[in-house]
Amino acid sequence: MPSHGLPDGARVTEIALVVADLARETRFYTNTLGLRELSAAPGLVRLGAGGAFLRLEERPGATRPYGATGLFHFAILYPSRADLAGALRRLLDARYPLQGAADHLVSEAIYLADPEGNGIEIYRDRPRDEWPMRGREVRMATDPLDIDGLLAATPETWDTLDATRLGHVHLQVHDIPAAETFYRDRLGFDLMARYGRQASFLGAGGYHHHVGVNTWSTLGAPPAPEGALGLQWFRLETGGERPPDWIQASLESGGVTVREEDGELWTRDPSGHAIVIAAR
Repeated sequence: MPSHGLPDGARVTEIALVVADLARETRFYTNTLGLRELSAAPGLVRLGAGGAFLRLEERPGATRPYGATGLFHFAILYPSRADLAGALRRLLDARYPLQGAADHLVSEAIYLADPEGNGIEIYRDRPRDEWPMRGREVRMATDPLDIDGLLAATPETWDTLDATRLGHVHLQVHDIPAAETFYRDRLGFDLMARYGRQASFLGAGGYHHHVGVNTWSTLGAPPAPEGALGLQWFRLETGGERPPDWIQASLESGGVTVREEDGELWTRDPSGHAIVIAAR
């Protein structure tokens, strides 16, 4: 276990996806979800609202393997309930299919997938002083969402989006104990909640979770092959001018391969998910 925990300001800030049809995916994220195209190059687009947090790289012909670990969903955090209501209104007006909605006690969330099947959560957090706690762990649930109450909060200018960011990533892993050892004991996240033996939620600075892991359909599964559709990597920013030295030492002492490139650390968790660890 590391002698240090992650700094309070640590958070996940960007996710990179491999897509087969960049034009279609870009249309969805801009026209339907309301993000902005912030930069582009041949075969590559970066999107966000207030700052880039989603990177799409095109690989025509790429496919999604069956029975492999990968992305369960990435979560876009909206700054207020009104902003989330506007996002929901946009999706309803576009008649875009939703996969579910939930009140998690700490947050309100809507679930969907992009046209290539990448899971997405859009959510807003309740104020931290309203989060139910059990000691140092946060209590979360999957209760019905008050859709009518949420839509009643829709602002007059709901069709504009000025600020969102990546709130967390939720991963399909092959083994919960191995994932907890990596993210808690090696990277320094705090274990914030568990759902039995099949899901865990880890965060920094008391946040309900920056990384979720589950084995609901991937217990014992192999990693996805390189170049498959879906998660390419995600970025963890620790703050400061460079990642703390103890992170690399902690990973390597656990037999984890770490590569340093341009002041950033590149590694993989036990289920094969690539992670970029950067200062900011």
